[in-house]
Amino acid sequence: MTTVAPTLRHHSRLAPLLERWDSVTAFLEKGAGAILDLATRIWVGQIFFVSGMLKIFFMSGMMKIADMGVAVQLDADRHPLPGLEANAAAALGVGVDLLCPILLLFGLATRFAAVPLIATVALLQFNHVDSVDHYYWMALLGFLILRGPGAISLDNFIDPHAHTTALPFGSSLERFDAFARRFLLPVFELVVRVWLAWLLWRFAFRDGPAVLQAAGLILCALLGVGLATRAVATMLVLLSVTFLANAPALGDPVTRLLLFAGFALYGAGALSLDHLVLQRALRLCPSLSNDTRWLEGAPRVVIVGAGFGGVAAALALRHAWARVTLVDRHNYHLFQPLLYQVATATLSPADIAAPIRALLRGQQNCRVLMEQATGVDTERREVALAGARVPFDYLVLATGARHSYFGKDSWEAFAPGLKRIDDATAIRSRILAAFERAESCDDEQERRRLLTFVMVGAGPTGVELAGAIAELARQGLREEFRTIDPATARIVLVQSGPLVLPSLPKPLSIAAERLLTELGVEVLTNSRVEAIDADGVQIGGMRIEARTVLWTAGVMASEAGSWIGAERDGAGRIFVGPDLAVPNASNIFALGDTASCKGADGKPLPGLAAVAKQQGHYVAKLIRARIEGRREPGPFRYHDYGSMATIGRKAAVADLPFVRLTGALAWWFWGLVHVMFLVGARSRITVMFDWFWSYLTYSRSVRLITGGGSRAD
Repeated sequence: MTTVAPTLRHHSRLAPLLERWDSVTAFLEKGAGAILDLATRIWVGQIFFVSGMLKIFFMSGMMKIADMGVAVQLDADRHPLPGLEANAAAALGVGVDLLCPILLLFGLATRFAAVPLIATVALLQFNHVDSVDHYYWMALLGFLILRGPGAISLDNFIDPHAHTTALPFGSSLERFDAFARRFLLPVFELVVRVWLAWLLWRFAFRDGPAVLQAAGLILCALLGVGLATRAVATMLVLLSVTFLANAPALGDPVTRLLLFAGFALYGAGALSLDHLVLQRALRLCPSLSNDTRWLEGAPRVVIVGAGFGGVAAALALRHAWARVTLVDRHNYHLFQPLLYQVATATLSPADIAAPIRALLRGQQNCRVLMEQATGVDTERREVALAGARVPFDYLVLATGARHSYFGKDSWEAFAPGLKRIDDATAIRSRILAAFERAESCDDEQERRRLLTFVMVGAGPTGVELAGAIAELARQGLREEFRTIDPATARIVLVQSGPLVLPSLPKPLSIAAERLLTELGVEVLTNSRVEAIDADGVQIGGMRIEARTVLWTAGVMASEAGSWIGAERDGAGRIFVGPDLAVPNASNIFALGDTASCKGADGKPLPGLAAVAKQQGHYVAKLIRARIEGRREPGPFRYHDYGSMATIGRKAAVADLPFVRLTGALAWWFWGLVHVMFLVGARSRITVMFDWFWSYLTYSRSVRLITGGGSRAD
């Protein structure tokens, strides 16, 4: 086994603290910073937009200004450029006030929109009306110009590709962004910090008691020199909503709050003591540098499978002294819980899948191979790929599962399952083609077959798929056909046991069955499928004629267990120990659907995304502890944060640690959780828009019939 690197052994105590701090600041800047950016654009934009509307009413005589101060300010603001004729200047000012805020709202051409606004404020401040609020506005607009747009903006999707598009000045804008962030932004941050420190000190010195003056001096000094800036700014945010909420000398509390919050999230900038201290500390932590030489001689960790568990393990190893290789036969990571929405034409495959390389773009110690793993040589410690062999010191098997027909593999040709994007698009084509073929069919019996849909298995996938097809038939396709009425479609959900969603508490299972029935789904419990063919299914002596039968019952683990000769359960899952290691192979781990791991109740953990992600984090932590000679974590413990399933529009069930929800509240909570766990801001925004549009109109955005799955027979 490869030994620990000297640098990591020497600084092993400091490195985790710096890495945790790096993760926290990255979240503040990219996550919370995006929300702050949106709030800033909305707040500043509405100030100018309201001003523009008032000017229009004032100039048209529709409104009389009783307050002379407001009239003077509006009149002065109607002349943003000295030397221009009054009407032209007023028209230009109104145009700027109305158009630029709209651009800010959507985050489109953010820098171009902020420039005329900051020029307008500067002219108003230095030529007409002196106000501390104007300095706040200029500071916020200056940050929009120099930092650029946040993640919740149209610019965020355009800017990375601006230099290759037909947009004018695309390359120039890219160079300006790099120049502004490197040279202009640090100077601007320093100037704003010093000005805020002076403003606060002047307020505390003039109006405050001795205690306030002493505290103000300390805070202002720290803010001015940029030391512990995030903590100081957080304190100022709290003071702004409490003690300083009504302080006229400090101006508008909202704009002041936004400015302080910016320093709390983004820090003091490059020209600060914080930056100097951090840079010196980072020299002791090579994992945070871009120099890959520190990885020379590092142990090799191979992860097979880029599902929830595999990706979680790879990301959790980003700071480890390890050379990580992630292998998957696809180049994307799939968010499987929403796969059924692709199958029922609600979402596009791109909405629930993200390129693996994009997820690991900034991770210097990880490479991605799009290859099919075919075996493992445990003696030589090599993973066999289709055209190569990859050596490993630690191996993580996260290869997922496939459909299981319980020994009736011949049924697969007539009842496809739903585990991959290809499955979803084929099922989508199959469902939509059934309605199309029914429209042109003259045989009433064949038409009934085409409009009958059978789901075998009432777990989460079966329940959600049945509800989605029922909504599609009764609402999404309404009034689009002339010969048939899609609402007459028969949707049948078959369950061999007495309850749907058997993993949930019985009251929620009963509630789910009731919601399905209200939606028009025919639920058959205690019913075992005896045969499936091209014309339908045989269930307990009863024949159901159907052209579309979908398998949502069992799954079987991948063949990874046979690669290493491990002991497996009836579903092919590898028996693992408390540390998720394979018995007699302490450097090989299995997780997710590949592993049979007992929970606190002694029963195997379910094949859920939450289980796989927690196992991925645990295995990465354990491997890193072994590599770097640290204390290993204890046995794996799964933290159950609840289960949920959606049945249809405003209909869902949720079993949470402290409460059970049904109906609309559970549906909203289900949507919020799934949006949060999607990968990437683009996917979240797109899915939210598609769901919102579907909620308002029942319209399905991706009703395409493509590929070989277009036949309904």
